[in-house]
Amino acid sequence: MTNEQSSRETVLREQAIKRLKKRRDFKGQLLVYVLVNAFLVVLWATTSQGFFWPLVPMAIWGIFLVMAAWDVYGRDEFDEETINREIEHLENRR
Repeated sequence: MTNEQSSRETVLREQAIKRLKKRRDFKGQLLVYVLVNAFLVVLWATTSQGFFWPLVPMAIWGIFLVMAAWDVYGRDEFDEETINREIEHLENRR
């Protein structure tokens, strides 16, 4: 194994670990979101039952949770092929 291959494998390993940590952290965030909001709904149900106020923190927190999910599952790193296509596109615009 050459030094370049070893270096590339090290970089890929670090990227894989980073992605796995992000996924694990997101699952923790999702669990906390569900538990806290379930508690708020129970609190609402046992006290007032008027306006469904738990909807407000659910919606606001939900927006941030969707952004976190996009960061973890929806956004991939750029590969060389994608970068080269964009370079070609920019060169053709001139």
